[in-house]
Amino acid sequence: MGRDPSPYHLPVLAAEVAGLLQPPAGGVVVDATFGGGGHTRALLAAHPRIRVIGIDRDPEAATQAAGLGPGVTFLSGNFRNLGELVRGVGVDEIAAAFFDLGVSSHQLDLGDRGLSYHRRGPLDMRLGDGGGLTADALVNGWDEGRLAGVIRRYGEDPHAARIAAAIVRARPVHDTIELAGIIAAAVPARSRRGGHPARRTFQALRIAVNDELGALTAGLEDALSLLQAGGRVGVISYHSLEDRIVKRRFAAGATGCICPPDLPVCGCGRTAALRLVTRHPVVPGEAEVAANPRARSARLRVAEKVGP
Repeated sequence: MGRDPSPYHLPVLAAEVAGLLQPPAGGVVVDATFGGGGHTRALLAAHPRIRVIGIDRDPEAATQAAGLGPGVTFLSGNFRNLGELVRGVGVDEIAAAFFDLGVSSHQLDLGDRGLSYHRRGPLDMRLGDGGGLTADALVNGWDEGRLAGVIRRYGEDPHAARIAAAIVRARPVHDTIELAGIIAAAVPARSRRGGHPARRTFQALRIAVNDELGALTAGLEDALSLLQAGGRVGVISYHSLEDRIVKRRFAAGATGCICPPDLPVCGCGRTAALRLVTRHPVVPGEAEVAANPRARSARLRVAEKVGP
């Protein structure tokens, strides 16, 4: 699969996703992060007789589903409610599900969501329309300790305390460029060589605003509960915390008997519900990273359901 024909987003590991999910003809595939539809296009090209249900909380993604044919159904919503959304269109069993946890290039490149530290925009960072927490509430409202905790946990930034203190001193912070400047000034010069110093803090704020880790946990459980025997679920993550959630859930599902090895008869009755299709994460090759540098941190994991 080449470049996405839409300027909305360049899909990462699209050929690998289509090859590893292997949905059967007539099967229903849930693309839980539809975005620009790039992964759905790759899946349809490789498996033209499948039905795809695309989910995205960004209303602009709906326009990308137009023209893909009657086999694609778009649902507006958060994939944390995947089960409710899919059952709402009369589907109780799926052949595959897929999550791409990266923020689309389209959203990053536009300043109106406040996701980019390179472009001036509001302190919003919500990935969908509607109410809920905004980055402004965190940046200008949360106390220093709570703010530092978010930056440390979700951004894994060793300078979280310094950054939080600088933000609190500078309040009120008005927009993303101002925030990025405050963060950059708070980070020691020796730590500014590995990319923009605001990257980790912006990532942390976005994750907190959208409760991305909670949504992933809930959405993944819904997908696994709907998955038919032999069906597969794949997840592309870009952050160690996301990847850890996926890795641990797949590993737990793939664990069978946990009785001591010297016990002659199994007493726990535990059987594996999943099989690891990818023992190690699949990563983009050099050519893909050269064409799309944002793919560099992508990690794809796939598991197959082996029981009811």
